[in-house]
Order: sequence, then structure tokens, then C-alpha cells
Amino acid sequence: MTAAFPVPPELAGHPFFQYRNNVLYAEDVPLDHLAEKLGTPLYVYSRAALKAAWETYRSAIGQRPVQVCYGMKANSNLAVLKEFARLGAGFDIVSGGELKRALAVGADPARIVFSGVGKQAWEMRAALAAGVMGFNVESEAELQRLSDVAQDMGLRARVSLRVNPDVDAQTHPYISTGLKENKFGIPIGAALDAYRSARLLPGLEITGLDCHIGSQLTDISPYFDALEKLLDLVDDLDGIGIRLSHLDLGGGLGIRYRDEVQPSPKALLDHVFQRLQARGQGHLQLVLEPGRSLVGNAGVLLTTVQYLKHGEARNFAIVDAAMNDLLRPALYDAWHGLRPLRPRAGDTLEYDVVGPVCESADWLARQRALALEQGDVLALESAGAYGMTMAGNYNTRPRAAEVMVDGGHYHVVRQRETLDDLLRGESTLP
Repeated sequence: MTAAFPVPPELAGHPFFQYRNNVLYAEDVPLDHLAEKLGTPLYVYSRAALKAAWETYRSAIGQRPVQVCYGMKANSNLAVLKEFARLGAGFDIVSGGELKRALAVGADPARIVFSGVGKQAWEMRAALAAGVMGFNVESEAELQRLSDVAQDMGLRARVSLRVNPDVDAQTHPYISTGLKENKFGIPIGAALDAYRSARLLPGLEITGLDCHIGSQLTDISPYFDALEKLLDLVDDLDGIGIRLSHLDLGGGLGIRYRDEVQPSPKALLDHVFQRLQARGQGHLQLVLEPGRSLVGNAGVLLTTVQYLKHGEARNFAIVDAAMNDLLRPALYDAWHGLRPLRPRAGDTLEYDVVGPVCESADWLARQRALALEQGDVLALESAGAYGMTMAGNYNTRPRAAEVMVDGGHYHVVRQRETLDDLLRGESTLP
């Protein structure tokens, strides 16, 4: 579905999400029109915001040898992927399903890296057949399996070993990936032996070194701590005759949800390349795998107030979105900004904004000062990352629709699920 709205010339081109005449817009589309026409819950993304986020990386890179592979687990809608493919991104995938999505939008397989701790043989075969750039391997057992699969296909798999540098990223425990107690990667102290083993396996070609220390990093100093350990390992590998072609630092740059200072890709890259030159490793191509920082602030989730429930201890605004639509608050105790599409004048009350799912964990925002009436529509901000990709059907709730706004136009890029969709594929016993 596509529609357009007339926009006064003086307002045309204003980006992203802002109020005009007391109505919240996405680019040049009033969000209350989308809620009325398409219903809620509804994910709305801004194409301009995606481009602007990409530009922060492109301008920071300049002429330096950097491959940006979008970490598509953050948001894997085909329209989002197609936009990044058009802009020149590669893709960081973690499953055979994500490979299917990337190839469906015409992604260049030579710019796809396959990460993840539990790759199955069928996924390896599919990625090898597609001709992906390489595999970020996370265990010696995976090295052996990948070698066997590649040999069986008459191919050699290009591999980087993901090492765990035991660096504290100072982020939420569930999205920290670089500590020794995390499941990810090969301990850096065991990495040299793992590379020796990989060199002996006939189905493998060693190409790089990979590391990812966590997500939603607002302080980039942990990157620099990890980098020094990685460069020590690169020197050690040089010493045993293993010369790498690229260094993959993963993703993880944070975004502003509330009052965080969003880190600069340029500050990260300037330091990394200064250290590569100083350490005599200037030949290495750098690979980055940003996800959240490219899409997080490019989306909102619209939801309608169903009931207002006032009590002695708490006031509740019960909305039609729930933890199955946006899991981050329940899972991570995450904070998302909350804005009414049409703000009301008058006194505010403090509300917990909760969904209809039968769990006390089903909340979206707590203790927010709001002037509300039943039927008001709210926008949960910074919902472009880890929103729809983590959505489910708990309580037999259909997943929301997704819309991409482009200037004064909008495009439905995922239809709302129906109840029939949820029953399809199931059967009863005879």
C-alpha cells in the first residue's frame, strides 16, 4: 500500500520524527493518519533516518579500507535490507534464514559474513554454495565441521576465528559478549593453538580475526582495550606464518534511548587506523558489523490506549501493544521514549504503560508523566532495532504490521498477521 499527503513547501524535507502543529510526524507523514488507516500496534520506519545513520559510517570511513556489514539481527525486514544493499552495505548474518533474506534482496554474497555459535551443516552448505565472504568461527568443533562440509562440496571455506578478549563492555549482561563467562568466541589465550589447528584442516582458508564484545556500547574505550589484545595476537600469528587479510571488530555502537551520548563511528575508526599503522598492520582491511546504530532510532512503535486504570499504588495505561511486540523492556528492563501523537494540554498523571498479555512482565514504560484519555495513540521511540525481529505470538497475538515512510509517502513493508496465519500449519490428532 502506498499513499501520499500534501506537504506545505516550508515543511517538506524535515527529517525523521517531530511535531508539527501538535501532531507527531514521521518525515512528512502524520503518524495519526497511519494509525487510523492501518491500525495499531504498528511499526513505522523512516527511510531518511536509515540513510542518515549509514552516512555517519560512510563519511567516517572516507577512503580507508573498511567493509560495513549490517548486523541484520537488529531489523531484518526486506525493505530495510534492500535499502542498505542499495547503499553498499554487506551483511552480518547469524542463521540460514538470515542468509535467505539477504540473498532475497540481491545482497552481494562476497560481502556477507556468517557469525554465530551454533551453525548447522545445512547452513554451512547454503552459505558456501552462495559464496559468502567468510565464516566467523567460534569453536574448534565448528572448525572441524566446517572443514568437513567444505571438503564434501569440493570447496574451501574462508574463516576468521572469533576470539573472546575477556573485555568488559560495561553494558547489560544479556548483551555482553566479550567476557570469558560468555558463550561467544574462543578464549584469546587459546586462539593461537586454534589457528594452528585451522591451518591443518584441508577444507579451510584462514583470512581474518574477529571479535565482538557487546551491544549498546556508549563508551568506546572497551573497543580500544580489545583492539590491543587483538593486535598482539595478529603479531603472534605473523610469527608462525599466518598472515591475515582483515580484522573484524564486530558492531555494538550504542544509540540514544534517553540521555546517552551516542558514540561516533569516526572517533572509533580514527583510533583503530592510528593503532593499525603504529603496529605495522596497516595492510589489514577492517570489517564492522553495526546493527542497532543503523536502525535503532529510525523506527517507532505506535500503540493505542485501550483503558486507563487508576489505583492507590499505580496508574496504568493499558495499550494494545505488548511484550510480544516489543520485548526489550521485559527482557532488558529497557527504557524507550514515549510520545503521544497528539499531546493534550492539562495536568498529567504518572502512568505505567502496560500491555494485555497475561504476565506482570508485560510493560512498555514505567512511571511516565502523561495527560491521557482512552483512545489516544502513543509512539514508543527508538524501536527500529530488536523490536519486530524479537516479536512473537504469545497469547495467540498476531504480529504487527511494518511501514516505511519515504518523504510524504508510506509503504506497508509487512502486512499485519491474521488469526488464520497463526493457525496455519497446525493440526489436531485424528
